[in-house]
Parts: sequence; C-alpha cells; structure tokens
Amino acid sequence: MANLIRYSFFILVCLIGTAYAAAPIPVGPNGVPSLAPMLTQVTPAVVNISVTARDPAESNPLLRDPFFRRFFNIPDEQAKPQQSAGSGVIVDAARGLVVTNNHVIKDAQEIIVTLKDRRELKATLVGTDPGTDIALLRVPAQALAALKFGDSEALNVGDFVVAIGNPFGLGQTVTSGIVSALGRTGLGIEGYEEFIQTDASINPGNSGGALVNLKGELIGINTAIVGPSGGNVGIGFAVPVSMVRLVIAQIQRYGEVRRGRIGTTSQDLTHELGRKMGVNLTEGAVIVAVEAGSTAQKGGLRAKDIVTSANGRAVRSSSDFRNRVGLTPVGEDVEVQVNRGGQIVPLRIRVAEPFAATSIPGEAVPQLAGASVADIEKGMPMYGEVQGAIVTAVQANSPAARSGLLRGDILYGVNRTRVRNVKELLAALRSGEKPMQIALLRGENRMSLVIR
Repeated sequence: MANLIRYSFFILVCLIGTAYAAAPIPVGPNGVPSLAPMLTQVTPAVVNISVTARDPAESNPLLRDPFFRRFFNIPDEQAKPQQSAGSGVIVDAARGLVVTNNHVIKDAQEIIVTLKDRRELKATLVGTDPGTDIALLRVPAQALAALKFGDSEALNVGDFVVAIGNPFGLGQTVTSGIVSALGRTGLGIEGYEEFIQTDASINPGNSGGALVNLKGELIGINTAIVGPSGGNVGIGFAVPVSMVRLVIAQIQRYGEVRRGRIGTTSQDLTHELGRKMGVNLTEGAVIVAVEAGSTAQKGGLRAKDIVTSANGRAVRSSSDFRNRVGLTPVGEDVEVQVNRGGQIVPLRIRVAEPFAATSIPGEAVPQLAGASVADIEKGMPMYGEVQGAIVTAVQANSPAARSGLLRGDILYGVNRTRVRNVKELLAALRSGEKPMQIALLRGENRMSLVIR
C-alpha cells in the first residue's frame, strides 16, 4: 500500500511539473521527487547581508548640538550603531555584483556579505534606486556563483516558485509556493510597483533574497510582505527581474536611475471604457492628455490612443506604462505601439529630462531637512496640470536625500492630507506625526515616501 501511495504521488508530481513550462520536478537519489538538485545549484548565489547603520540621532543636527542637549537635559551619550540583516543575490560572479533591497542597506556604514560557505566579504555600494527599492553592491570576485536571469514576463498565475533568503536571521532558508498574482500595483509600498505576488513564505530578513522558478532562474527579488503582525500570512511580494535588470543596468552606468518624462497623463483601460471607445481590448493605458510641446506630442502620441506595448513588452495598465517610461534612460527612445481607432500605430518617443527646478528660489523645510520647496508658478511645465509644492533643491547626504526625495519632485499630500502649495505643505508637516507619508509626483509617476 505504501509503495502504491508513493508511486501515485510520483505520477501526480511529474504531471504537475511537466505542465510547468517543460520543467518537471527532478527525482532525487532516493527516487522521490525533490527540489534539492536545483537548489544545490542555486543556493550558493543567495547571500546573507549584515548591515551596521548610523544611529538616527546622527542625522539630527539638533541632537548633535551640545547646547541643545544640555538645555533640554538630554544625556550626552555616544551614538550607537544599528544592526540589521537581510538577503541578497549574486547576479554577476565575474564582477562580484550583488542585488538586494535599498531598505536593507539604507544608511549603512558597513555592509558584510556572508556566502553559503560562510565566507564573509566586505561590500561596497555601487548605487541605489529608492523608487523600486533596489540596491547594487560589489564584493571581491573570489570563486562566486551567480544566478541566471529568468523571464518574469513569461510567468503565469499558478506557476511554482521558490523563495530563498535569511528570515529572522536564522540563516539561509528555502520556502516554496506558487505565483498568486502578477502586476500588483497601488500598494503604496514603493513608487514604481509591478510586484509578483506569491504565497511562498517571505518573512522579515527575506528582503533582498531570490524568488526563482523550478529551472533555478531568478525571476524576482523578494521585497515586502502583507500581514497583521509583520509575519507571513501567505501574501508576499517580489520585484520582477524584468524591472531589476533595467534598474541595475542604469546603476552600473550612472550610479543611479535617471528617470525622465514624455509629457502624458494616462489611465487604465477597463472593459467599460474599451466598449465606449469601440475596441475589443481589456488591457492597456489610455492617453488622457498630451502636454503641448512635449516629446510625446513630437513623437505623435495623441489623446485617446491606447498604448498596448512599450519597448517590445505588453502594457497592461497605466502604471505599467509609467514604469516602462520611468525605467528608460533620459535621452533614449521608448518604442510604443498604440491602438488608434482600431489601427495599430508604431511610435518612437524620446524620454526627456525632468523639469529642472534649480533656478527657482526655494523655501527650506525643517521637517524635510536638506530640502527646499517652491510653489508651481506660471511658466513651469506642470503649471495648471497639478497642484502642490515643487522640490527645488536637495542637499547631498541630507535626511531628505536619504529618504529618497529628489529635485523636481512635486509634493501634493502629507499623511492623506491634500496640499496645494508651500503654505499648505508646511502646515501639514508641522501638524503631522512621524512617520509621515509624503505623496509626490516624479515625472509621470505618482509615488509615496515615508519620512521617519
């Protein structure tokens, strides 16, 4: 009877595995289906990351002032470094490149990467992108193993996946599950969202670890969880590798991600909207408005065009289109296909520099130390299209810079309170309690930052 059950289980798993893109679950040495052969090849490329970060008091100029501390009777104590841990993935063994989450290494003074064979390597930061929560590190290229990139665009809901990381600092741990959903956006976790959702257990410490398919290919970087107590309840999110590759390519080239704009406003194509427009489509981004004189107008994009693909990849929604534009370097072209009255029209649109606010005098913001803001005045590209306060300057290495704020950002909300100008912004910041959530427009992308 036991042999019959084992044989039936073997047949069932093989049938399931065969259905997964011709990647059946291999059979282990004992004749039982097992992921162990694949994991033996994959796990050496997934690393643990230990970070020594600055004490929050170090970034507060008042707390560094001896007079201020004596006046308010604050004990004169030495700043204590903060310790944290996460995960990372080696993506280039020859150059020692490691991908992780930006929030894992934020404010780091020292980053130590521990390999599966227990070697400890000191890492240097190549660059970060707070918008996608991706960071790129470099370690000495000494007998490293790297993960091969998979195709996250080919994923389907129900595909089997494996999450590898360092949950709760326990050491390397492997969990498995399926893809629960694709293209998750609007969660307010990051500014540029297109998450893979999975029920493979992801817990604190898994951040920056690998999400792989049954071929052992990297398809995502584990980033966030949703749970009432901060633990796994079967809903985890990973940044798809299609986005990760574009981000790290720009970081290697520029040390950052240079996002531009094309001058459009768009919305999701819904079934009802498609019916009204007379098209048999259920996915895409409908162009609502095109800014006069913008590169979108010069490239031939019109209102009511339905963008169906960008740079050779399908566009499923408005946020999907914004992501494609946001991850195309300034000065390069986005090749789009639009449905215009039932006809497919190919267009090539240049990504332009974001609005430069350096020539505008700004007002300092105490709650956003290091940043200056100004009202959006007549003559600015966004005048009349959006209300808020534009960031005119951000000092390097300031608290505002470390929070991810950039020159040219337009701030329009604080803790769900709408702000339309500098006066309203300052009032909302003064009355708000930390951590504060700042809603902003960056290029054509709406996002939020948390100020602690």
